[in-house]
Amino acid sequence: MLVVISKLQAQANDSVTQWIRINQLGYQPKAVKVAVWCSKEAVLPGEFVLEAVDAEKVENGKKGKIVFRGKSGKAFGAYGPFEQTARLDFSSFTAKGTYRIRMGNAISPVFVIDAAAYAGTPDFCLRYMRQQRSGFNPFLRDSCHTGDGYTLYGPMPDSSFVPVTGGWHDASDYLQYAITSANATYHLLMAFRDFPKAFGDDFAANGLPGNNGITDVMDEARWGIDWLLKMHPRADWMFNQIADDRDHAGMRIPGRDTFYGKADQRPVYFINGLPQQRGKFLNQTKGTSSTAAKFASAFALGNELSGGFYPSGAQEDAAFSVLLAEKANTALAFAYRRQGVTQTASVRAPYIYAEENWTDDMELAHASLGQHTESMRFAKQETITPWLGADTAAHYQWYPFINIGHGELARKVKGTDRSELIRYYKEGIQRVVAKAGKNAFNRGIPFIWCSNNLTVAFAIQCRWYRELSGDQQFRPLEQACIDWLFGLNPWGTSMVYGLPAHGDNPVDPHSGFTHLKQYPIDGGLVDGPVYTTIFKSLIGLTLNDADEYAAFQSDLAVYHDDYGDYSTNEPTMDGTASLIYLLAGIAADGDPDPHHALRGLFGPAHDLNGIIGESPTSGNSRMSASPVAITRLDSTKKEIALVFTGHDYANSGHAILVALQDAGIRASFFLTGDFCRKKENLPLLHAIRDNGHYLGPHSDKHLLYNDWKKRDSLLVTREQFRKDLTENISALATAGADTAAMHYFLPAYEWYNDSITEWTKQSGRQLVNYTPGTLSHADYTEDTAKNFRDNTTIFKSITDLEQQSGLNGYILLMHIGAAPGRKTPFAAELPALLTYLKKQGYTFVRF
Repeated sequence: MLVVISKLQAQANDSVTQWIRINQLGYQPKAVKVAVWCSKEAVLPGEFVLEAVDAEKVENGKKGKIVFRGKSGKAFGAYGPFEQTARLDFSSFTAKGTYRIRMGNAISPVFVIDAAAYAGTPDFCLRYMRQQRSGFNPFLRDSCHTGDGYTLYGPMPDSSFVPVTGGWHDASDYLQYAITSANATYHLLMAFRDFPKAFGDDFAANGLPGNNGITDVMDEARWGIDWLLKMHPRADWMFNQIADDRDHAGMRIPGRDTFYGKADQRPVYFINGLPQQRGKFLNQTKGTSSTAAKFASAFALGNELSGGFYPSGAQEDAAFSVLLAEKANTALAFAYRRQGVTQTASVRAPYIYAEENWTDDMELAHASLGQHTESMRFAKQETITPWLGADTAAHYQWYPFINIGHGELARKVKGTDRSELIRYYKEGIQRVVAKAGKNAFNRGIPFIWCSNNLTVAFAIQCRWYRELSGDQQFRPLEQACIDWLFGLNPWGTSMVYGLPAHGDNPVDPHSGFTHLKQYPIDGGLVDGPVYTTIFKSLIGLTLNDADEYAAFQSDLAVYHDDYGDYSTNEPTMDGTASLIYLLAGIAADGDPDPHHALRGLFGPAHDLNGIIGESPTSGNSRMSASPVAITRLDSTKKEIALVFTGHDYANSGHAILVALQDAGIRASFFLTGDFCRKKENLPLLHAIRDNGHYLGPHSDKHLLYNDWKKRDSLLVTREQFRKDLTENISALATAGADTAAMHYFLPAYEWYNDSITEWTKQSGRQLVNYTPGTLSHADYTEDTAKNFRDNTTIFKSITDLEQQSGLNGYILLMHIGAAPGRKTPFAAELPALLTYLKKQGYTFVRF
């Protein structure tokens, strides 16, 4: 219902001059509930109404039942693109239901009031964290960056190998920073400690589907902890980052990086407490404290919660707990080697994480280790996080945007120390209040790079102050930050990919996953609006499409849902981790079962974590699906599926069957209807069937179902697709194939979109495709073609990838024939390839 309503309401025309912005996720009954009316005209209507609505009335253009009337209140005047704005407060209305607001000529999107409005949202955002994993990536069912890395600036010779594979990619690039990863790990651990019921157990430790008796947020925190341990392998060694901005040479799906000069290895920067220079840029590192103290805090809290890393009822690993305690102490000692801040290194561009504060990190480290006196000493050195109340700041200058140590220490001490720490939080909040009170959006956060991260951090600070002091006066400001993230902003959009499914949220983020493969990045928090002056000053920003928010841009700030805008529309791992903590708290506030989500909140589960990748016959939930097809089998097993497709040619069929028979391997053949109708192919078809290979459909006429360049543009109707698939299966049956066993369909050209997937599902079959990464599918190219790949190149692409990252679960696609212009078919190499793969320990499975 919400999807239908929202789409109808999105059909605004150019004459619209008034809008009502709301929190698209909805409101909890007992929470502050405010909308903002905004207009390009100066006249302010005096009253607004809240209507209870249903789909039928909205579709017919009818008004809903008025359940609340309120005064528009104070006119806040101009803000951003608007001439007039007002806050519409309906906090006193608490009835559960579905509503919209009317005021003047404006009608808000539909929203809910429900205690469960935020239930399930923390787990939804954990999807993005799993997708950001380096090493084994459960989203892709593939491993990446397995060669990390070679050292720089360390006491060891430069280019020494150190095994540091793992952790999370920092954002849409694939750099990995210890400061953001340690902070993210700490937030995930806190979320489990403070709100354990907000999370479920639907995934294993490696991120694949299947509960393991461990809360999913702790599985993710453990992934972070394990990487931090690799980055601090001994007491006198600690590393700050993997890779640098050479990564930005081009967008790609995580995999082999070839621009660091060390094959698949990337540089690992040692923390030496001194400025580091690569290329022409020099950072302002002055010490070891900021990063090392973050390590110490994460290890200490991990040790405190170490029982959560093991299934309920299972015995805790005492050795792991001891290790974390030891590492917390050695990391803190490393922080004292040279007191001061550690910054990240850059080579080609001036943009780094230019952190300048470090005493807040030392405060948290000592607090986490129970060293309260030392923690308080550092607390007094930075009482208020410097960006609070400021108009601007450098990129990550005052990281992690919130002094976590004040809150942690205040929970552990009493008397004047506790009161003083609470006062620090209050004074910082009041500095923001002074700015927020001047506009209808209650916005006091500067529009600097990653403004959404600051927004999340500030909302958490407001929450902690409220919990520690009992003072509720800043609840409206806290809620305004939450509302801002989910649509109550000048652009009227949520800042979290896919949340909620029925709302306006990012669809074209600065991400290789979405831009190159149309993979969803569920739960990722994008950077957020920046000052227009910042946007105009940045290097390499180009908008690729018409700006759907053009009417809401201003001289104050801009936000673009455009792949080309890395300043406002790039998701970040650490910002998402902080959001997970914030959402867990809100979910726990409103619902006795905060893990249970409202129906329709997230839409289809297009997370690639196996949710839609189940085999119709085996129920193997570890098979990998893209948003539209199974593209890999179980990546934890040394199994390979060989797939052969055919349409025009069958000249390699006999050689393929002989090679398979000699090797004792069964494969899968996906053939078109036209292939099956050729009388000369019948003996081959019967041999495929009789030798126990799988036979399945590949389109009757080898149709291209959707446009090559605009993947969403269908070239066939649903009826045309149905007819094509039905006739393909009929032709297979006539040739003697067992149609009852045809559970899978591989589309022609291996090209499809979500509509083709859905139509395939409606036919009772599962779409499949090959696993990207090799050139096995290029065996059809003719010798004179521009895209020709010779047999040696194809063979080497397979063996190279096997040596780099393995081929577990790979679906290798080849063709049963090629045009006569290919003088030597790849089938001639098949016996040698099968021998090689068998020697590597692989077994072969068929669909």
